[in-house]
Amino acid sequence: MRKIVFLLVILTLFITTLMAQQKRVRAYRIEPGILLPGPLNTITDVAGIKVGHYTLVAGDSVRTGVTAILPHDGNVFQEKVPAAIYIGNGFGKLMGYSQVEELGNLETPIILTNTLSVATAADALIDYTLAQPENANVRSVNPVVGETNDGTLNDIRGRHVKKEHVLEAITSARSGPVPEGNVGAGTGTICFGFKGGIGTASRQLSEEDGGYTVGVLVQTNFGGVLLVDGLPVGEELRKKKAAKGSGDGSCMIVVATDAPADSRNLKRMAKRAMLGLARTGGIASNGSGDYVIAFSTAEGVRVPYNPQSPLLEQKVLDNSAMTPLFLATIEATEEAILNSLFMAEAMTGNGKAVEALPVDEVLEIRKLHKGVGGKG
Repeated sequence: MRKIVFLLVILTLFITTLMAQQKRVRAYRIEPGILLPGPLNTITDVAGIKVGHYTLVAGDSVRTGVTAILPHDGNVFQEKVPAAIYIGNGFGKLMGYSQVEELGNLETPIILTNTLSVATAADALIDYTLAQPENANVRSVNPVVGETNDGTLNDIRGRHVKKEHVLEAITSARSGPVPEGNVGAGTGTICFGFKGGIGTASRQLSEEDGGYTVGVLVQTNFGGVLLVDGLPVGEELRKKKAAKGSGDGSCMIVVATDAPADSRNLKRMAKRAMLGLARTGGIASNGSGDYVIAFSTAEGVRVPYNPQSPLLEQKVLDNSAMTPLFLATIEATEEAILNSLFMAEAMTGNGKAVEALPVDEVLEIRKLHKGVGGKG
């Protein structure tokens, strides 16, 4: 009998834990856009991409972390990927921009962290790159590091992120499901006045449109008036005084695709990610650092460090083939941002408290507006 009771208690705790877990936006039958997501609906649906987090929570004031995005399994410095960066609003400290803009490629993993840890993360990325045996003669590295400011919930001046944390995020990176919400670089972030964090989503194009995949990962820490699948959630919550409101902040957006796009068309995709941010109610305010890093993993467009010939032979998509990829980028960005909110949990830190998005109230608003802005 005792064993049965014990098993029932364990089962109850397990079910309670499952019920308490945050759910992604699609779990509530909220499905932004018209395109289908990839199998996992994450950036790792783009084959070869790996994501790793290091979450740093200590005492009552350390709430920060690191997120690493690896474009492929190999040595990224030796086998660079075409890339582009678009600046939606430049109140930020994105490291590595100028060389990506000039040469059109990415030669390190992408690191996301907090504002005052950019230099530490860059130093770690340099260590990581120089430590690879094939890079023994390398004397120049362009580390790409993005950030948002988590100083409300985190003791950002303490600069608690260390090089070993960045290296752990890189070496622990995996394909498959991606943890979201209060993890990695999203540990201490705030979005639309609620707890923000890491979010991700993907879109799969039809065979007619090339069958390509677009994946997006975001670090949300920005403001505006929240829209959820076109519904005026922020307005309604303000009426109930449930929304604290926020204008300034930042958003880092990473867009990946297996489509053979060159740097010029990747920048065009990056621009469209800002439309996805706008579809959630983001306003790219004066104090917001909104950056989009886009890259292609397609093997046919990679750039070798030591080319066999001064002439590179590449087959890239024509401009006329880009429209479906634009739509996929917009939709995946919108859903990734919403996932960051739906998956985040309330947090207290640095003497402040930030509530999670009140999902039950969002669902009530959705019922109220059923057939008006959402899909019911």
